Amino acid sequence: MGWGAGTFRRFFSCPRRTSESGNVAIIFALCLPIVVGGAGLGVETSYWYYSSLKLQAVADAAAYAGALEKVSGSDKPTIISAATLSAITNGWGPSTGTIEVFTPPSSGPNVAKKAVEVVVYQTLDRFFTSIFSQSAVGAQARAVALITDASKACVLALNPSASRAALFSGSSNLKLTGCSVMSDSIAADALKLQGSAYLEADCLISAGGVSLSNVVKTVCANPLTQALPAADPFADLPAPPATNPCQNANQSTLQPGTYCKGLSLSGSVTLSPGVYVVEGGDFKASANANISGDGVIIYLAGSSGVSMNGTATVKLSAPTSGTYSGVLFYGDRANLAGSNSFNGTADSLLTGALYFPTQGVKYLGNFSGQGGCTQVVADTIEWSGATSIKQNCTSLGMREIPAAQSVQLVE
Repeated sequence: MGWGAGTFRRFFSCPRRTSESGNVAIIFALCLPIVVGGAGLGVETSYWYYSSLKLQAVADAAAYAGALEKVSGSDKPTIISAATLSAITNGWGPSTGTIEVFTPPSSGPNVAKKAVEVVVYQTLDRFFTSIFSQSAVGAQARAVALITDASKACVLALNPSASRAALFSGSSNLKLTGCSVMSDSIAADALKLQGSAYLEADCLISAGGVSLSNVVKTVCANPLTQALPAADPFADLPAPPATNPCQNANQSTLQPGTYCKGLSLSGSVTLSPGVYVVEGGDFKASANANISGDGVIIYLAGSSGVSMNGTATVKLSAPTSGTYSGVLFYGDRANLAGSNSFNGTADSLLTGALYFPTQGVKYLGNFSGQGGCTQVVADTIEWSGATSIKQNCTSLGMREIPAAQSVQLVE
């Protein structure tokens, strides 16, 4: 039998194929952990990337929630709680990470601005890559929500739901320079102009709607409705304590202190600078009274209110520094049903803020404050006087009142 070329190749090729198969198996076995690890790394990298995106969304939502709380006038602990609750609600777990909330921000271009910064940390799980490393994988996300003020308010009605919370009626003529009228009420007619009333302002702003019977003159093109409610600008103001003994009201020059049976003034009376606590009766300016005083704040304790006769001349100004800087009248927050009437001759001057957070104010007089520096912040406001008011009164110790605030993520 002869050996042909084909027979020779078949004889010697079999062992070689067996050898190649063995080599491939060995190489595959050696490479398998690398292949599996590489696939695992790809999967986990995608998981980590997705988790970082989710964590950023958590930080964004938390910063926004904190900023909304700040707009409403809440203190720092409440802002932190709101941001933390938002983070937890959106899937962040305190057992796997930490959260830091700063207001104002601790770093970045908005460090000196009205904003809320949230930094969220979270430890991510390892799966396939735990073959190569047991060290923790950390993720971090940061967000900053900036609060901007579209306008400042000189007249602010705080009631959250009342119809006609800010009402301008009769023949009232109100001109606001550099500031707006704001109503926090969500009612359809939260800010209402009726009768022959005339109104000029930077803008008319309402958390609800606006009802106008006449054309108004505003800098903004149209009234702003469904706006974020403005925070109470004096929410941090403490109530002055009553002092003993009770002061004598039957004098031409009065001293600061507590007036236990109200304060009814007639003739010519001067109030010395300081804090006046009126309880057990109203603060009254009788007919033809002539009342003056600088650097005074009048606190109406309990159910006490304000009543000024239309023929009285009242010239009072608030302190320009200290705890009660810029506040002239202050109504007790516990008085939920009071009404306060401000009237007087055209020569009257009320310089400062009239602050009655839980009571109504009726502004009837044809006057404002020094240089137009009067603010009215009350539960509800009814205006029927002819008055000119301006916004820039910080030189007299008065606060600016933000209105039409908006929140946006900037970092």
